[in-house]
Amino acid sequence: IQCEVCVGEENWVDSRTIYIGHKEPPPGAEAYIPQRYPDNRIVSSKYTFWNFIPKNLFEQFRRIANFYFLVIFLVQLIIDTPTSPVTSGLPLFFVITVTAIKQGYEDWLRHKADCSINECPVDVVQQGKVVRTQSHKLRVGDVVMVREDETFPCDLIFLSSSRHDGTCYVTTASLDGESSHKTYYAVPDTMAFTTEQEVDSLHATIECEQPQPDLYKFVGRINIYKDREEPVARPLGAENLLLRGATLKNTQHIYGTVAIYTGMETKMALNYQSKSQKRSAVEKSMNAFLIVYLCILISKAVINTVLKYAWQWSPDRDEPWYNHRTEIERQRHVVIRAFTDFLAFMVLFNYIIPVSMYVTVEMQKFLGSYFIAWDEEMFDEELGEGAQVNTSDLNEELGQVEYVFTDKTGTLTENNMEFIECCVDGNVYIPHAICNGQILSAASSIDMIDSSPGGYRREHEDLFFRALCLCHTVQVKEEETVDGIKRGIHQGRPTSFYISSSPDEVALVEGMKRLGYTYLRLKDSYMEILNKDDEIERFELLHVLNFDSVRRRMSVIVKSSSGEYLLFCKGADSSIFPRVVSGKVEQVKARVEQNAVEGLRTLCVAYRRLSPSEYEEACHLLTKAKLALQDREQRLAQAYDIIERDFVLLGATAVEDRLQEKAADTIESLHKAGMKVWVLTGDKMETAAATCYASKLFRRSTQILELTKKRTEEQSLHDVLFELSRTVLRQHCFSCSFDCLDFGLIIDGATLSAILKPNQEGSGNYREIFLEICRNCSAVLCCRMAPLQKAQVVKLIKASKEHPITLAIGDGANDVSMILEAHVGIGIMGKEGRQAARNSDYAIPKFKHLKKMLLVHGHYYYIRIAELVQYFFYKVLEEQLVYSTLPLYDTAYLTLYNISFTSLPILLYSLVEQHVTMETLKREPSLYRDIAKNSLLRWPVFLYWTCLGVFDAVVFFFGAYFLFDNTTFTSNGQMFGNWTFGTLVFTVLVFTVTLKLALDTHHWTWINHFVIWGSLLFYVIFSLLWGGIIWPFLNYQRMYYVFMQMLSSGPAWLSIILLITVSLLPDVIKKVLCRAICPTATERAQSNRPCLTVEPSTIFMLSQSSSRMSF
Repeated sequence: IQCEVCVGEENWVDSRTIYIGHKEPPPGAEAYIPQRYPDNRIVSSKYTFWNFIPKNLFEQFRRIANFYFLVIFLVQLIIDTPTSPVTSGLPLFFVITVTAIKQGYEDWLRHKADCSINECPVDVVQQGKVVRTQSHKLRVGDVVMVREDETFPCDLIFLSSSRHDGTCYVTTASLDGESSHKTYYAVPDTMAFTTEQEVDSLHATIECEQPQPDLYKFVGRINIYKDREEPVARPLGAENLLLRGATLKNTQHIYGTVAIYTGMETKMALNYQSKSQKRSAVEKSMNAFLIVYLCILISKAVINTVLKYAWQWSPDRDEPWYNHRTEIERQRHVVIRAFTDFLAFMVLFNYIIPVSMYVTVEMQKFLGSYFIAWDEEMFDEELGEGAQVNTSDLNEELGQVEYVFTDKTGTLTENNMEFIECCVDGNVYIPHAICNGQILSAASSIDMIDSSPGGYRREHEDLFFRALCLCHTVQVKEEETVDGIKRGIHQGRPTSFYISSSPDEVALVEGMKRLGYTYLRLKDSYMEILNKDDEIERFELLHVLNFDSVRRRMSVIVKSSSGEYLLFCKGADSSIFPRVVSGKVEQVKARVEQNAVEGLRTLCVAYRRLSPSEYEEACHLLTKAKLALQDREQRLAQAYDIIERDFVLLGATAVEDRLQEKAADTIESLHKAGMKVWVLTGDKMETAAATCYASKLFRRSTQILELTKKRTEEQSLHDVLFELSRTVLRQHCFSCSFDCLDFGLIIDGATLSAILKPNQEGSGNYREIFLEICRNCSAVLCCRMAPLQKAQVVKLIKASKEHPITLAIGDGANDVSMILEAHVGIGIMGKEGRQAARNSDYAIPKFKHLKKMLLVHGHYYYIRIAELVQYFFYKVLEEQLVYSTLPLYDTAYLTLYNISFTSLPILLYSLVEQHVTMETLKREPSLYRDIAKNSLLRWPVFLYWTCLGVFDAVVFFFGAYFLFDNTTFTSNGQMFGNWTFGTLVFTVLVFTVTLKLALDTHHWTWINHFVIWGSLLFYVIFSLLWGGIIWPFLNYQRMYYVFMQMLSSGPAWLSIILLITVSLLPDVIKKVLCRAICPTATERAQSNRPCLTVEPSTIFMLSQSSSRMSF
């Protein structure tokens, strides 16, 4: 077998050949071709010492705002401009430096972590001895020895174990979060090796696929050379591959593991590659506003250039006595002069583009994300973990969600299975809690029975119970402690308990134990069970046909003590019933449907007797498929399809997966908040529908619309879609005069595939009709969904004409695709592993925490950053509109305006503002609707802030100009000069924008008071020091004594107060009128709440030393 199946595959480009122990193959065998592979060094860092500066600068200047300010700075250096290059260069240098320090520090931490990993000690078998070396020195082909509780240093092929059965137990918590002990198997020909010398004497090569990131797939084979014999080929699969990052458990040591993937080629490293960047709606709005302000800047520069040359058209104004041009300027072409003047105006007005806004937004997102991690209400005592933030770029997106796509099992439900009942040939068996082995009959009267059924029924009953005791991958633990935790102690003696990566399997095996059939252990390829008569039965385990999400079933081939070959299979009803040829199908199907309606998870069990010739044929098919390097999965699927047929139906099981705590309350709150909730699950329709009713996704008054394969078989898909469309649209037309009927849609994977099928004629219309139906349904249930279909559904809604913000939440590896596809992905730290949590943007312990995540944190984040963005554009517009060709403000004021004078108040506001209390937001989810669809960053709101900025700028400049025109102010008769006038305008500007923020603040803490009034005090003190001292490092000091001279004038004080009042008055009047005439729900909630008190939870990091906060 081993030679003929592999013909033509040795030269397959997607495979690699590894020589164990770096030994050449014997003469006459394949040619020895040494290959170069990377070392075992893990590199998670982004920079090196040499490339940090150029690489970091390149990445930072890819941002439009940074590149724009760099161009402005270079223009200031090249041509004569009204402002100093320092005014652009210093803020840009500050931004670039702060970002570089932050990124450099984060990368230094990564370097540190890499060094600690790469320098870990590792035991390598060399020349029959165990030699200790460092992890980064490992090479592909090295033979490694790993001891208990050690982590595997690279991806290894398992050769031999200290356990007599050639197995070892491994936890993969750091890879996929599954804490259960998984069983891995040594290569049968090498499992007997017990010493280093035996392992070192092995002469073999391994052929396997090139590195790929899937943790659960591996294809390879090992060729073992013996004395002058043909090499023996054995298949290698995922059960032989020990992954880097996993930990050896409950096994003293394993010998002779061979390194096949090292360093950055390990599956763990390939899985940690960066995901695609997601951008929030707020960031898109910021870019749109930035383009508007850039257009304003260019327009200002063009208009001022035109006006300058229009004014200079008169000969007497061309060269005034105070500004004679040089000979070079006279000879320069007018176009060049105009272009130079245009650049000068661009430089003069460049502060309208706020570079500091990007720094403030980044700081707000980074610091604000800690509030989720510190929230004690989102901490789960059972898991011992709280919420996690994997990316802070999407905080505000949590306040914009319109569609929630959720998994069912482990997300809405606990994924904690409890065996309820089983049905054999229509007879129901319910385990009794007290008398082990006694069963309840589902006859007309449920009585305890002791008599056993006879004949045909007894045979099927025994086969059914044996099938469930044998068809699984459960491990039996008899140790008194596992990882230091005492388990299974009964009367001072350790007792067995079951561990599996699937909670369903443990529930079924424990259920059989309560019904009198106990699975004991797997030893030397023999499975032992204790039957109802306390007799031990032994079955030789020949083959395991593993479960996969496509087949939705698993099978085992066993050989009984009497020599009979049996194939036992369990799986979903949809995958078992079509393959059944006999048995009481109708009775079992009726019971399965009844259990599904009650929300129970059901599995069907069937068997088939194999003749020796049928077994040999099945064995040949499986061996041939397992030895293939190319398309192994497809070949195995074909072999499984041939083997798993002609079943005799035995019965079915029912397992309960309870609803998670407060899942119904959470879904109800999301509905009130205006979100549409879709459940995407692989379960059957009846089970999923029952869960939807229990979780209040569907109500008893909800009219259910079915779009399933069963219905499309009776009618064409076209007719069903148009009928449902007419139903929902007719109701929509009558909704004005009657109470609107609540619709719920149920669709299965097969029908969805037909709707989305690209080559189908009219498929585009089908999509639009389907989306129209969905828009008019309050909830949608998609059942029988494959993982890829979940992502397709999310993508379909994302691409619809409304472009809604989507959120996907799940707990299993099958949810990763939709989590990555959605605008916001949330993973639940569940029992199906941590793959979903690792690939998500946020991770939470339970589904109930989604309510606070969206309705409180998301609401606050959006309100805060929306105010931050609008406020920044508002304050820079005010500053820039009071400019002329001559600078009105001193260079120091220009530089520090956005960096020091007005930055801290808005940063603090964006971190701790609470326009309504947390209790109100949780109590009234409808307040979420007020901020939906990016309502605070729409163009009307943006235009209002812009008009407000223009009005304030006009009041500042012309108010001060007309108040002080031709008037003397000081006792010695001096008039206000240009710098005094500019300082007065700048003072009004700083006080106005700061007080505007104070008026917008609803939640006052001592930090707000300190920062707001402290920033105003800092401006006054800085102005006194800047103008009151002769600074030796300045060539000229035009601001000397200017600020003191302005404050010495009584009319200046009066003017400052008057101008500030007039500037703030329109905004105050607008707010009062809006609240009085047409208040929003949020404004009504603000009016009804009691006076706010300072909450310790909002005082951020300055007053809290604990690592967790209640926020």
